Amino acid sequence: MNKTIVLLLLLTIGIISCKNSEKEIDRAEITKQYFKNLDNSDYSKISEWFAESIKTIEGEHKNTYSKKEYLEILKWDSVFEPNYEILEIEQKDGIVKAKISKMDKRIFFLHEKPFITNQIIKFQKDKIISIETDYLNFNYPTWEKNKNGLLSWIEENHPELNGFIYDQTESGGTKFLKAIELYENKK
Repeated sequence: MNKTIVLLLLLTIGIISCKNSEKEIDRAEITKQYFKNLDNSDYSKISEWFAESIKTIEGEHKNTYSKKEYLEILKWDSVFEPNYEILEIEQKDGIVKAKISKMDKRIFFLHEKPFITNQIIKFQKDKIISIETDYLNFNYPTWEKNKNGLLSWIEENHPELNGFIYDQTESGGTKFLKAIELYENKK
């Protein structure tokens, strides 16, 4: 009888300890550090917060990347010197919801103003496993007009840069930035 009570007591303490340690993880703080390091293009720190695979959802576009693949996309992003600002952030039920403003050279050229997004960041323990992005102010007509103008001009004047728009590597980002600079200085 005493052994049973002691065993039940130990199991109860163990279960409560597991639940408490799960609650102690400050996922909002991890998310803040993630965006701070994105803003600084500091990949050595960012890598620590990802699971071995990361799922991204942007509208109908759903992708799953290995940690290495996702870091390559972040290196592409860094070429444009992004500025991330957390406008709002909250943690509820282990999920972080953040409202983010993002501006960089590519966005400024194509969109002419910062992206404002709602992001839902999901975790497994203290590792990010998915990032869902909902664009709140995406101006499709402006984006398409600027993108098509750039692509047409590059096709005609610098065909060696063709394909940059779909190349999400650091090299592709460099070509994208070069195309923007050439286009803006054509006058």
